[in-house]
Amino acid sequence: MVEARSLQERLPDNWRRVLTTRAAIVLVLLVALLSVATAVFNIGTNAVGGPLVEYVPDAVQSAAAFTGALTGFMMVGSALALRRGLRTGWWATLLLLPLTAAQGLLQSSPYSFPLIVLSIVSIPVLLLTRKRFTKPLSLSTTQIAAGASLVGVQVYGTIGGYALREDFDGINSILDAFYFTLITSSTVGYGDVTPNTGSTEAMLFTMSVLVLGVASFGIAIGALVGPAIQDRISKTLGKMNESQLQLLDQHILVLGYGELTEPIVDELADSNREFVVVTDDREAATMLGERDILVVTGDPSDEGPLDRAKIDRATAILVATNNDAEDALAILTARQLAPSTRIVAGATDRENVKKLERAGADTVISPSMLGGHLLVRSALGNDESDLIDRILERD
Repeated sequence: MVEARSLQERLPDNWRRVLTTRAAIVLVLLVALLSVATAVFNIGTNAVGGPLVEYVPDAVQSAAAFTGALTGFMMVGSALALRRGLRTGWWATLLLLPLTAAQGLLQSSPYSFPLIVLSIVSIPVLLLTRKRFTKPLSLSTTQIAAGASLVGVQVYGTIGGYALREDFDGINSILDAFYFTLITSSTVGYGDVTPNTGSTEAMLFTMSVLVLGVASFGIAIGALVGPAIQDRISKTLGKMNESQLQLLDQHILVLGYGELTEPIVDELADSNREFVVVTDDREAATMLGERDILVVTGDPSDEGPLDRAKIDRATAILVATNNDAEDALAILTARQLAPSTRIVAGATDRENVKKLERAGADTVISPSMLGGHLLVRSALGNDESDLIDRILERD
């Protein structure tokens, strides 16, 4: 019983939320991997024996196998979106799960049964965790433009290739035109679809698709991969990644970092309470990150870092650095963003206690006044001696 109670005390307050969220993500990722594995296996073995084998044409079974692999890769992307807490990832997964189950049925293979079962089981789990994935998809202007240019080039090449199909060897349908555009813009160029050498219009069109396609692919890759690289660098510098930020709930927020903040962080770390430090000191952020302490690197008096640290979900806010003026600005911003959240501040100078209270702090403690009070009480043999001993043991 004692061990069970101790384990429960070490768990964060929102452990049920974290567990169910991660379970949903893991299930979706398993469905994705199983979809790819099942499709590849069915393509390689041509195994049949499902309940619909007599009713599904061979062409449909083969198509279901190939599209199953594609759907699996798409679900890997949706699982990554779920990990970041994106609402679009939740909707995409909800649409893809029935599709993977249907593809498993159409493959008419006994090896598709696990995929069907796991896809169906994952749907209610995803529905139960609907409120866990609320972050909107935020795309920059560059990312939107990159995606639009990539799609635009494919549409341009497909329509133009089909319109000029008489001047091309190998283009007979709209699918052939899309195939030509894709392999040309991606610089694969198998050589099976080529413009007639006698058609200047077809050759100029091919060159335009090649130039525009290469440019659009390059811009799209840079716009999509760049933020991922930046996120990795941010994590190395002590910043929190998006998935950690989305899971924050009922946590304590520590604004700023200094000599007064160090014992606060130590006390919170020993209490096993979930907390986040917001500081613009990169060295301190790196040091805290090495201790596995959650950090958001940014000015604690700015709204952006506080919003990223989910100040609206925090149960309490602590502000105690060596600069009362900076603390006052942080308190003003925090009070504006979280009007009902309790804010406790530490004043380096006794004269600034009232000022910090007017800034919005609910409670302001002066370490010098508190220290003097405790020392006198301890010298007189009062009850605070245990607290003094605890502080001295920590030092």
